[in-house]
Amino acid sequence: MFTSPVCFRAALAAQPGTDTSASAAASARNGQLTKPPGALGRLEDLAIWLAGWQGREMPSADAPQVVIFAGNHGVAARGVSAFPAEVTAQMVANFRHGGAAINQLSKAFGAAMTVHALDLDHPTADFTQGPAMTETEVMTALTIGWDAVDPKADLLVTGEMGIGNTTSAAAIAAALLGGAVEDWVGRGTGVDDHGLARKAAAVRAGLATHAALLSDPLQVLRCLGGREIAAMAGAIARARAERIAVVLDGFICCAAALVLQQTQPGALDHCLAGHVSADVGHGRLLAALDKKPLLDLGLRLGEGSGAALALGIVKGAVACHSGMATFAEAGVSGA
Repeated sequence: MFTSPVCFRAALAAQPGTDTSASAAASARNGQLTKPPGALGRLEDLAIWLAGWQGREMPSADAPQVVIFAGNHGVAARGVSAFPAEVTAQMVANFRHGGAAINQLSKAFGAAMTVHALDLDHPTADFTQGPAMTETEVMTALTIGWDAVDPKADLLVTGEMGIGNTTSAAAIAAALLGGAVEDWVGRGTGVDDHGLARKAAAVRAGLATHAALLSDPLQVLRCLGGREIAAMAGAIARARAERIAVVLDGFICCAAALVLQQTQPGALDHCLAGHVSADVGHGRLLAALDKKPLLDLGLRLGEGSGAALALGIVKGAVACHSGMATFAEAGVSGA
């Protein structure tokens, strides 16, 4: 278990990098496949990138993992969501019974899916009044995320469920990237104008309450985040330790990823953006992370759904790269 922010920072600093030899071999193979150079566009880049993280010329996408974390937020009591807090536990039950969108997408793309509910009976504290989590609580959540990753997976998607968590994500983004609060606060589950105003007011109050700590990304996570957001950060970090590529989901997932990037530059080199959501701040957040999304379908569900859908694109890239014949193998004249 991570016992302190120092331990977690050390784990991030010790992470491996990409295998440049494998990337070079994959690039050379790509140049010999039976197609004009560059004809498969970003699919070619994806396969070569994935080869570098998996350390082999021909990467695989046969064992993706989708891991969902759920947590409750004290700030939800301020009316920042269109749904009551008990929906979090109800949706966890739905995940476990196979009834949610993420269940269908995981099944469609051959992903093993697990669900982790983080102390739902004890919401985080209202971050407008004090820190959302104690140091022990945030370290526990990071550890749960770290331990949830299957080392045998070849791709990872992290998803979430937590009423009020778009408010926490907006507060994290505003704290770490600046700008107007309105740049980050969206309608989330579909709040009306009054709900949107309450969300913005909560974010402003949180930023003011914790102003002295906002220069430290892990303190931002502790003070403004949620257990499920911290767990996603832990899982994304563990994936890097295992050389597993990550497909990032929407605004909340990317807020968790932002904490890692701001703590350790380059911490997201093993990640790609599955999609850009309809959330007002997600495109801006992806730009800050320097991640170009694979899909733009107006999704705003969360749960890992957009990233799970993008697994199909990654699988297509791998299938073409690893399955196509070379010019020599096919007896086709090259350029």
